[in-house]
Amino acid sequence: MSDIMRPMSFAHLMNWILTEHHDQGTIFGVSKIVEHKDGQARPIFQEKIESPFGPAAGPHTQLAQNLIAAYAGGSRFFEVKTVQIMDGDELSKCVAKPCITAEDECYNCEWSTELYVPQAFAEYVKAWFACKLLAKEYGLGDPDGFVFNMSVGYDLAGIQSEKIDKYLNEMRDASNTEVWKECMDWALNNLDRFQNVDEAYVKAITPRISESVTISTLHGCPPDEIERIANHLIQNKGFNTFIKCNPTLLGYEFARKTLDSLGFDYIQFDDHHFLEDLQFCDAVPMLRRLMALCAEKGLEFGVKLTNTFPVDVAAGELPSEEMYMSGRSLYPLTLSLAGKLSHEFDGKLRISYSGGADYHNIKALVDCGIWPVTMATTMLKSGGYNRLAQIAAQFDDKENGAFQGVDVAKLDALLAQLFADCHYQKPMKPLPSRKLDKKVPLIDCFTAPCRNGCPIEQDIPAYLMLVNAGKYEEALEVITHRNALPFITGTICSHRCQDKCMRNAYEESVYIRTQKLKAAEGGFSALLPKLKAGAPVSGKKVAVIGGGPAGMSAAYFLGRAGVDVTIFERKDSLGGIVRHVIPAFRIPASAIDNDVKLMEAMGAKVVLNTEVKSAQELFDQGYTHVIFATGAWNKGSAGLEYGEEMNVIEFLEKAKKAPESLQLGENVVVIGGGNTAMDAARAAKRIPGVKKVSLVYRRTKRYMPADQEELELALEDGVEFRELLAPVGVKDGVLTCHEMELGAPDATGRRTPVDTGRVVEVPACTVITAVGEKVDTALYTANGLAVDNRGKAVVNAETLESSIKNVFVIGDGQKGPGTVVEAIAGATKAAKAIQAFDTEKYVEKNVNADYQAPLAKRGILCNDCKSCDEIRCLGCATVCETCTEVCPNRANVAVWVPGKRMRQIIHVDGMCNECGNCATFCPYDSRPYKDKFTLFWSEEDFNNSENEGFLRLEGDLTRVRLGGQVKEYHVEDASCGLYEDLRKLICAVYANYSYLLK
Repeated sequence: MSDIMRPMSFAHLMNWILTEHHDQGTIFGVSKIVEHKDGQARPIFQEKIESPFGPAAGPHTQLAQNLIAAYAGGSRFFEVKTVQIMDGDELSKCVAKPCITAEDECYNCEWSTELYVPQAFAEYVKAWFACKLLAKEYGLGDPDGFVFNMSVGYDLAGIQSEKIDKYLNEMRDASNTEVWKECMDWALNNLDRFQNVDEAYVKAITPRISESVTISTLHGCPPDEIERIANHLIQNKGFNTFIKCNPTLLGYEFARKTLDSLGFDYIQFDDHHFLEDLQFCDAVPMLRRLMALCAEKGLEFGVKLTNTFPVDVAAGELPSEEMYMSGRSLYPLTLSLAGKLSHEFDGKLRISYSGGADYHNIKALVDCGIWPVTMATTMLKSGGYNRLAQIAAQFDDKENGAFQGVDVAKLDALLAQLFADCHYQKPMKPLPSRKLDKKVPLIDCFTAPCRNGCPIEQDIPAYLMLVNAGKYEEALEVITHRNALPFITGTICSHRCQDKCMRNAYEESVYIRTQKLKAAEGGFSALLPKLKAGAPVSGKKVAVIGGGPAGMSAAYFLGRAGVDVTIFERKDSLGGIVRHVIPAFRIPASAIDNDVKLMEAMGAKVVLNTEVKSAQELFDQGYTHVIFATGAWNKGSAGLEYGEEMNVIEFLEKAKKAPESLQLGENVVVIGGGNTAMDAARAAKRIPGVKKVSLVYRRTKRYMPADQEELELALEDGVEFRELLAPVGVKDGVLTCHEMELGAPDATGRRTPVDTGRVVEVPACTVITAVGEKVDTALYTANGLAVDNRGKAVVNAETLESSIKNVFVIGDGQKGPGTVVEAIAGATKAAKAIQAFDTEKYVEKNVNADYQAPLAKRGILCNDCKSCDEIRCLGCATVCETCTEVCPNRANVAVWVPGKRMRQIIHVDGMCNECGNCATFCPYDSRPYKDKFTLFWSEEDFNNSENEGFLRLEGDLTRVRLGGQVKEYHVEDASCGLYEDLRKLICAVYANYSYLLK
């Protein structure tokens, strides 16, 4: 497809709105429609606004439907997208696509409307007229209770040009324009479609679209040019005026220090914008002069804080060299600038705010006297326009007076809390990829990413729903169908499922692991007596060598399948690394014991204190299959040039069983950055006599392999992190290290450590090495198993059978040190290869029977997840539709198709400018704007696209592109030859969603 947007006619817009609202109760997909009924409003620009917020000049104010959707969500102040003399095709060619990515903080490389200025004007007029009609028809509030604020740039010559001057004049009075006539004629000719709108009301709609303007200037615009623009708009045009300021007013050092201290140290920028942009010392007298001028003219004046922040494209985030940052990383800068200006002007300078505003901070901003507030980044995230309803609900307090100044004391208090507020602290570790390793299908793309992110594909939505209902036994039954170790995984699982959780785009993942443990503890006593081995299977007898998580899981599943199975364990109890190495402060022995009981309930036998090294010996004893599940217990090494190092496994075993036997000295150094290193460091802190534990790693915390929560726990325990140090050797109580620095980022943004040539000494009575443990290659070769160049057994990828028939290798010994749930996944494969058993029993239970229940949660953020009783699951297995929520233009639409359990996604080509935001949030490794079945409005657009999709032709033919082939079909004919699901989808659009068609 191309990135050309095709604005809808007013008739098309209104038909879409009225039909959709009648059929579904929504407006352009916005289900949380806000009504203002109390009559309260804040005066501004001789107008009034029923709520002090709305969309910023950006992706949500470019097209009429965007503005209408924002109005439906409760917005009442609209900063329409910036216009400038360069427009349309000329501007579009300057904007790299995709141009937006808002995974966490937001980046964009677009700045003005991509429409021609007359088109943009028409969009704003159509939106204005439509909102007036909707206010009256649906009782959404006072028809005069909202304001459109223009945004223009970027130099005086452009603003004075005939094109922009005409725009300014017609936005002030649109009564003599063609688009106004189009809107008026349609409304008067379609009064029969309204219940509450009559002729008198329509004719009374004011054509005065805007009385105010926000001046947007490019970085580097000289202060005298900014003032000339403002003077022109105030003196010559008579507009209420805001001057948009850049965060560069704070200075490079302040911005760098602030972002670094909040964890955004990876964001790269230099000082050139700070040197070229308006300086604070120049801004203050200019603003004083403009304030005085507006007061003289009887106009309102203020600053708009702030513009987006220019940074370097360092990791391929967008296809440009520079991009503009917004969102939560911009909030501390913008708020700081608000504080600086408010002190300078004693709170008398009005501030229109836009810089990371969202549900978490907007009420506090407005309470400081900072309003109106406009937003973009939060609306680009999951929930989209539906996030506005929760924001609107914060303003039911009737505090709707005129601007009385900024309360500087309140603002100072807000700033004082800033650096302790978790909402603006970037996690130490980069966000893990939220994408699934598969492409989005054309049909039935709804999925539960948590389930797909789990190595054993647990039926997570199913058991979350049961836990939420207090049905713990049923939840545990669902869990144990795929997971043999619910207590262990409920306590220490690395929870890759949570990395994929779609709730991450709201605040943080659902605490899936916590809910699993809740089910295990709540349902164990009831479920355990009901568990039993499967019907005996003849001819199969399995020996499992090793009683760690992998071996226990294999025995559990084989026993459930009716196979005679015995575990041989060399130690005195089952549990492997989890039992004997992982510290008790991380997992209690009782949790492991409970999982052992579940395994034994399935009929598995256990032989302890017995080391078996020969598979043949077991075959000679009558066993038909042997599974090696021996783990990776061999020592790794940090490769010190001199001095002694203690292996981490050896240390942790002693620390767990006999801590009194350890004489570590006062200063302990742990070398490594993984979860095991964190365990060792935390365990060392608990050994008597140890005063200081340092963790040495050659990179920074951001690049350590340990999970975020393990890093946080180590820090809470007082472990000192010595970053960017490469160990050389230890002697006389000192670990000598080379000091490193991070070099230039590679294409992924990862920065390689480079030796600085400097040497650092770290006190070290004991050095514990926590680096890659190794498999026991000798065990495999002694049994005749083929091994690879890393010493690991060569196995069939699907069955994990080794080169020796009926000998299997699972767990850490097969793939290297891994997670418990990965061990369960391997055990499942091997057990299934020996005796097939079902794991799909509860798949259907992942789906919530009530389609509306998950939808009701969309757009609702939690302010304190750790204290929240609600599980917060979004029910993705029932309804995803994220691509429909995050699209500013509403170009992705969910439609019901007869015979389909869930709604299907249609992509509307003419409404898309390929911003790419839906690709960021789609759980698949895909781009919905490219990869979903597309509806085209014209033959030109169909021909200019490669998307699979359809175009309605004259008569009853439909042109379809599928698999690279273009054919024409009579889609009403079930035997036309088109893939049936797609045929039904097209027919559903024609029959029930005809408003999608041009």
